[in-house]
Amino acid sequence: MIRLKDTKHQNTAAFLGSAIRIAEYYGFSPLEEAQRKDAAEMRLLRSRASKNETEISYARREERPLALAAKRTATLARIPGETLLLWRTVGQEKGGEEVALELHVIGNGSAIAEALLIVTANAIAHDAGLGERVLAINNIGSFESSNRFVRDVGTYLRKHIDTISPTLRPRAAVDPLGTLVQLIERGHPATPRAPQAMEYLTEDERQRFWDLLEYLEVFGLPYELSPHVLGSRDCWAHALYQISVLDAETNTRVPIAFGGRYDPLAARYAAAPTSAATISISCEIRGKVRSKREVPGIPSIYFAHLGSEARRRALSVLETLRQAGIPVYQGLYHERIGEQMLAAQKVATPYVLIMGHKEAVEGTILVREVATNSQEAIALPELVNHLKRHRVGGWKMETHA
Repeated sequence: MIRLKDTKHQNTAAFLGSAIRIAEYYGFSPLEEAQRKDAAEMRLLRSRASKNETEISYARREERPLALAAKRTATLARIPGETLLLWRTVGQEKGGEEVALELHVIGNGSAIAEALLIVTANAIAHDAGLGERVLAINNIGSFESSNRFVRDVGTYLRKHIDTISPTLRPRAAVDPLGTLVQLIERGHPATPRAPQAMEYLTEDERQRFWDLLEYLEVFGLPYELSPHVLGSRDCWAHALYQISVLDAETNTRVPIAFGGRYDPLAARYAAAPTSAATISISCEIRGKVRSKREVPGIPSIYFAHLGSEARRRALSVLETLRQAGIPVYQGLYHERIGEQMLAAQKVATPYVLIMGHKEAVEGTILVREVATNSQEAIALPELVNHLKRHRVGGWKMETHA
């Protein structure tokens, strides 16, 4: 949980206002708005969800709020190939100790979903003024491929059953992974030698995991692989990640964000295979909680990419533009350039930034003026100055209660 004394914000409302602005820059929109458009489907989903929730085996405290989010997001991506970027806040009830900003990418099964979530959360933490941060990542694979991992965890726990507290021993027999999570949180001395999930991944799952790590490396975001970032297989599959800040006084890590791919939970409530990933950033409640939402005006630029190398490089370009206050539309979740150009036509931006493989390798980007179809290759270090010099972009804000 973020402690406000470690940030530049005086109250929770100020933190949430800043965090939501950053999330919306990256394309996330309020979950409540999507829900209002799908009221009938949500009523059907709630009736189905109440039957399924009792079957879930939770391993972390973050998983119960995620189940509620999964109920609300499961039916929203009903069009094949459609990706939704959504945010919501939870825990604002009176008397609560913390509030969380959840970010969700629904309907996209590629590693760009997790990468976008991690980069956005990192930007929120950085802009809040948080100091040294640690990104820890693990991968538990699919439910099918991790069966041997869970079986070996059960065998390992039976060998150490005498060292486990009597209240936790019954769980070890029926939920080995949930028990291991509890032991890790308690600092049990046997956990460093426990089986590690990444050792059980299939070749396809290793490649999928490497795709995510490549995004982070190209972006320049340090990470560490940690076998202790775990969660229930009823909720999670594949990548799990946690962001922590270092406490200068105690030299310990304080977790501030946790997330991963929750396809199993989304599929449970949608009653069909569903791709979904999330990250939840928690902050203490102090002072004012509700903030005015500042909605940016319409961007005049669409950022399109062509090829995997350009897609990996695009995240750092977007962050540079965000820090410069230049709003853009983007479709990183699209696989094909044609889909992006159709999206650019739909929002009618007068300018399009295009990065292909050649531009990504050379460190340039094409700035195209739609009206004249003329374009110019600009070196990435000069992009912000070029756009501002030609008065491309802008940021007009409208305030909503």
